[in-house]
Amino acid sequence: MPSPVLNPRHPVLAVSISVWRGDRVLLIRRGKDPGRGLWSPVGGRVEFGEATEAAAIREVAEEACIDCRISGLSDFRDMIFRDPTGTVIRHIVLAVFAATWISGEARAGDDADAVAWARPDELGTYQLVEGVLPYILATRRLIGGV
Repeated sequence: MPSPVLNPRHPVLAVSISVWRGDRVLLIRRGKDPGRGLWSPVGGRVEFGEATEAAAIREVAEEACIDCRISGLSDFRDMIFRDPTGTVIRHIVLAVFAATWISGEARAGDDADAVAWARPDELGTYQLVEGVLPYILATRRLIGGV
């Protein structure tokens, strides 16, 4: 799939999925840009003709090699990137999902170079993608957490 063009005329639709296994959430360390070396939930672009929930399940299988069940849509997140002059060079709209782990042992696949299961109180020890922490925590309410 071609990489997103800079300065497109419309946003790119993507998904972010916080997969919970008990009281721990799945994190991946990004192996590619954007965000290489930073930790985040699984995420990726929605393919043409693909439903967002299907994209979320596919991304989890590709990046973390596990199966999950979508618990619900938590939020939408706009990620707008600008060059030094203020011109928008990329706009990504993330559909943020909560999911629960079904099966498989998490391992890095596709765009990830590492995986981890972290409790909410441990998230501060990870170098997370900027702005992602509140979205991770908000997904917990959809899987019965506080």
